[in-house]
This record gives sequence, C-alpha cells and structure tokens, in this order.
Amino acid sequence: MKPAAFIRHVPRTLDEALKILAQVAPQDGRILAGGQSLVPIMAFRLAKPAHLVDINEVEGLDHVASDGQILSIGARVRHAAFHKSVLDNPLGKLLAYVARHIAHYPIRMRGTFCGSLAHADPSAEWCLVAATLDATMVAKSTRGSRPIAAKDFFEGIMSTALAEDELLAEVHLPLLPADAKFGFNEFSRRAGDFAMAAALVTYRLANGKIADARVGVGGAEPAPRRIAQAEAALNGQAPSDKIFRAAAEAAAKAIDPLEDHQTTGEYRRDLVRAVVRRALEHSHP
Repeated sequence: MKPAAFIRHVPRTLDEALKILAQVAPQDGRILAGGQSLVPIMAFRLAKPAHLVDINEVEGLDHVASDGQILSIGARVRHAAFHKSVLDNPLGKLLAYVARHIAHYPIRMRGTFCGSLAHADPSAEWCLVAATLDATMVAKSTRGSRPIAAKDFFEGIMSTALAEDELLAEVHLPLLPADAKFGFNEFSRRAGDFAMAAALVTYRLANGKIADARVGVGGAEPAPRRIAQAEAALNGQAPSDKIFRAAAEAAAKAIDPLEDHQTTGEYRRDLVRAVVRRALEHSHP
C-alpha cells in the first residue's frame, strides 16, 4: 500500500520547525526525522498525518556532545552514530554495545535515537537505555522548553508525555562512573526483530560488593522501567551466581507481563528471568 496524501514541510531552523508544528499539530501533523517507524505505519495507513515536518535540514539537531556530566544527543542523531564509542566513558561503550542490537544495518543508518524514544515502542533498545539510566528528555515548542524525566516520559505502549506540538529536541544521558560495569541482553524470535524481553544492568564494585545497581527491563511491559526489587537484591552483595539469580527472580516477580495470542504472561516472566541473569553474568568493565 501507499501512504495517504500529506504535505511535507522542510524548515531550516528550529524556530521555524516549532512554528510549523504548532500550526499543523491539530491536523495530526507529525515530525519526520529517520522515518523508520512512522513511514511503515503510514504505508499501511495505520497513520494518516495530513502534514509531516521534516527536520532533516534543521541546523543544530545533529550533535552528540558531553560536558563531563551528561551526554547530549540531538534529534537528528542516527543510531549508526553509536556504532563506535562516542566518548571515553563506560557510557560510550554501553551505547556502542546496545546499538549493534538495533534492527538491521540499513535501519541504523537512517533511524534516530530521539525518534525511537518519541515512538516509544516498549521493546526499543534506546527506550530501555533511557529508562535505566534516568535520562532527561528535552521537549521544545513555541511555548518554550521543558525537561521530562524518563520515569514520567514513557506512559504506555507507543505513548509518551510529549504534547502534540512538542518536538523531542534532545536527550540527556548522565555519564556513568569510570569504574561502572554494564550488561545487556535481549531475546527475539529472529535477529533484528523487536525484543520480547530485554535487560540492561549497570553497577559498581565497592570493596568487592555491588553498589549503585540499576536494573532495567523492556519489552515485557507496556513501557520500560527500572526494577527496584532486583536492584535491592544486588546492592551490598558480592557478585555471584546465587545473587545474580536472586536479582533475576526478583525482576521476574515484579513485572506485570504483556500477553498476546502467542505469548503468555508466565512465558514473559521466564524471559525476563533469563535476560536479567544473562545481562549480569556477562557484564563489561
């Protein structure tokens, strides 16, 4: 199928883009960056926006920059920007590792980091990263700029706190401590498919004990989130198979799993149990 008719706008500045978006948002106007999520659903006419605001010519939205405390990622930054580490910090290694699991190479060359977050598929890898690391989303409109914490941003399946006239202009990720370890694992039926469950973990070792543990789970619930019960099972404990299994069990018990015609809730709990344990077992320095 082909998309329904629409008008494409190509602003050159952020102010121009925001003014156009304010005008067309009431007519289901949408932002177009990478288009790897929006265009396919338009082709099936599951979405019929009357206007597309193409931001690919807007200056200043293609930055990946760090001030030593946060990494700022602009709205035009592609997944492929993270094929190699973008900074000398464990966060750079984490992003490079996760990026290799996103869809397929051609999609990574076009799709964008911020676009993935705005689309808010519960299985998307970058959504899991943002939720686990407590990212801050910066939404902009003609009314100004507002920061949105990750815990408040994801509201459900493909649902966010963005207003219809707001552009997700950039995302701020806090840098990880220099001695941080991370692990990531996901399960999908085929390589490149969206994950049925995924886990991201980070932690430090202080005197041989786990500290500052973060355990995030995606794909198993309507939105990715940190699992406090699993983090509590890790903090203050020496790394071991027993402790990793206890954290995985805590995560599996804590979720309210999605179900569909192919997948039961208990199956997704089993997947969460597996991906959390594997993420912990294969953590990277």
